[in-house]
Amino acid sequence: MTTLPDLGLDVVRPGFRTSAVHAGQEPCGLTGAVVPPIYQTSTFTQPGVDTFYTGYEYSRGANPTRSGLETQLAALEGGARGFAFASGIAAEDALLRAVLRPGDTVLAAAETYGGTHRLLSVLYSRWGVETVFVNPQDETALRAALEDDAAKLVWLETPTNPLLSVVDIARWAEAAHAHGALLAVDNTFASPALQTPLALGADVVVHSTTKYIGGHSDVLGGALVTGEAVWEGEPLGDLLGYQQFAAGAVAGPQDAFLTARGLKTLGVRIRQHCENARAVAEWLTGHRRIARVLYPGLADHPGHEIAARQMSGFGGLVSFAVVGGEAAARRVAESTGVFGLSVSLGGVESLISHPATMTHGSTRGTPQAPPADLLRLSVGIEDVEDLIEDLDRALLAA
Repeated sequence: MTTLPDLGLDVVRPGFRTSAVHAGQEPCGLTGAVVPPIYQTSTFTQPGVDTFYTGYEYSRGANPTRSGLETQLAALEGGARGFAFASGIAAEDALLRAVLRPGDTVLAAAETYGGTHRLLSVLYSRWGVETVFVNPQDETALRAALEDDAAKLVWLETPTNPLLSVVDIARWAEAAHAHGALLAVDNTFASPALQTPLALGADVVVHSTTKYIGGHSDVLGGALVTGEAVWEGEPLGDLLGYQQFAAGAVAGPQDAFLTARGLKTLGVRIRQHCENARAVAEWLTGHRRIARVLYPGLADHPGHEIAARQMSGFGGLVSFAVVGGEAAARRVAESTGVFGLSVSLGGVESLISHPATMTHGSTRGTPQAPPADLLRLSVGIEDVEDLIEDLDRALLAA
């Protein structure tokens, strides 16, 4: 069970940045090393057949380095238990397999990451699980779908990928729970530094820790965090823990170490991501080659008010449509210098992608496919003047 770190502070819960540095990351009790050691081991010796030195037996079941990261994640999301996986998709798969059975239905926001769309609409459909996609901005449609389909799980991203729609988590949680469904929220884009879905009623939070949590584009990982939710008579945390152990798609100790190290600086990094993204979004709104800009921090964004209430910042992602359609958008994406052309996001370096053909290629030909003229920016922590100059050159060249 995850516990809050005892830092000798006269407070119920340490602040976010304090927890990011210390939760699950206590100095080594043997040597006093400030950074906990990496337990690069597959197995642990035992003093007896039925006894263990510290409770660890085999690293698929648990590893001290991974346990430290899981404690860190749970503390930052305000959850009871955290689980670290080998990738974001592995985390999603573990959740789906823990709570769904053939014949069940998932209601998913239509704006979802392409890998999630593929997992639900292709792999899980083969297993007899149906996914119904609903407009994340249409609460009436959500409630109607819940009435019609008796869904076991409601799946939500907010902000969404790549259109950056913002969804009222509390309202979706109320709707899901009224019909006996769980609410899972993919919090990758906001990160726990800006948004804590469990506090707003979600039952489980999903992360690709590859992104903002790792923060340096050098590690692959995923995570689930849950509170005290119960599913079909059992604690959801127990179901997730069993699935993690039984299926085995766990984070290795080196990956867990890198993720935990990145997570320690999330609070300070995200401030610069947000500051730069806002400056880039405001600059883009006045450019003659831009048809529209999508950023929750802009006052005219449809989800601006919800984001201001639900989040403590507007994030580091900006999407925009280019005048001239898909051909022009592709030329811009291939003309940047500081912005690297890549499918990922959330690292300290700035990246640009064409979602329709890159991150969301699996949705091509479906109603969930993003517009072909849309580009997505993951705005890094570089000098914002250099980022704007780079985009200006690319837009003029295209």
